[in-house]
Amino acid sequence: MKHGFVIIFILFLLVLAACEQQEKPAKKTKSFLQIGEFTITRESDSLTLARDGAGRTLALVPRDAPAPEGYAPSMIIRTPVRRVAAYGSFDVATLRALGVLDETLVAVTTPREKWFVDDVQRGMDSGKIIYLGNPGVIDYERLKKQAPELVLTWDPSIIPMLDELGIACVITSTPVAMCLNARMSFVKFLAPFFKREKEAEDFFRRVNDSLADIRARTAGVLEKPKVMWGDMYEKRVLVEPGNAWIGELVVLAQSGYLFEDVYGTSCIEISMERFLYSGKDADIYFTYRTPVTGASSKATLARLNPLMAGIKPLGPGGKVYAPLPHYSQSGDKLDEIFTELSAIMHLELYPDYTLKYFQQIPDIDPPITNSGEEQ
Repeated sequence: MKHGFVIIFILFLLVLAACEQQEKPAKKTKSFLQIGEFTITRESDSLTLARDGAGRTLALVPRDAPAPEGYAPSMIIRTPVRRVAAYGSFDVATLRALGVLDETLVAVTTPREKWFVDDVQRGMDSGKIIYLGNPGVIDYERLKKQAPELVLTWDPSIIPMLDELGIACVITSTPVAMCLNARMSFVKFLAPFFKREKEAEDFFRRVNDSLADIRARTAGVLEKPKVMWGDMYEKRVLVEPGNAWIGELVVLAQSGYLFEDVYGTSCIEISMERFLYSGKDADIYFTYRTPVTGASSKATLARLNPLMAGIKPLGPGGKVYAPLPHYSQSGDKLDEIFTELSAIMHLELYPDYTLKYFQQIPDIDPPITNSGEEQ
């Protein structure tokens, strides 16, 4: 009887503990996402921490939630963000990929005549989006008047001024170039600022599908073209390093990237000798210049810097590609850009492809007629 009572009592305690466990709500585990140098940590339903390109930790808080302790006002960002000023076309393209450009963008640092994005053009024509001036000397009075809740920028030097104005900012660049995964995943970093996680996942999936198609198409190719990407200027030589998304995409598409051993930031400086040495082996050369900034023909590139005339792609039969003016503003079309680059490197695998973002430049400039138009 005594032993039976003890057993019954133990069973009672176990049942009681089980009931209490069911009544207690399960604690949500924190989620963590790393995208290159950027991170997103979901602490709770009312607090998400974002580490930007400058290594600063920002607190993302719903509009109806109390402000967390331990954060300066300029480090607390109410979500979803409603008004944004953006420095770079990369940032604007990310807003477009999230589907929030029309409703949030209120200021940019590129003048109206240099925009090719319809949404931005319409916004500037209507006065909703204003031009703040050159990125190096923006008009802070105009910025303050636009009352952005968030500034997206690559320039950390403006942080003290924005702190004085009480405007939060996110540094969207890092000292190291974005790798392929970070480039296509960056949309996931900005998504929590606007509560657009689903749109970010849809974008990532679409871009990832394009990479899967490139892998399948280029698997087993016998000829692997050698590619270089950069430019020679009057006093500097800049290239895309091997750790940048461009270098990784070239390798993924079964091609050889001649600056694969170079590591660092995007548009990194290298020696002229290294550039010319690699140019002797290159089959395809991508220049930074557009057709309107000097890359109208091989002959024009050679005139801009006679030393470049010796690289293989500028010679007879060589292939030189220049980005079209709207290319740098088309980051929301990464899947199409990836596919186009693969098509350029393997024309035989894309027989019916029409270029949208790049142009193969001719040997010489077309003649000018009396009317001033190219023939």
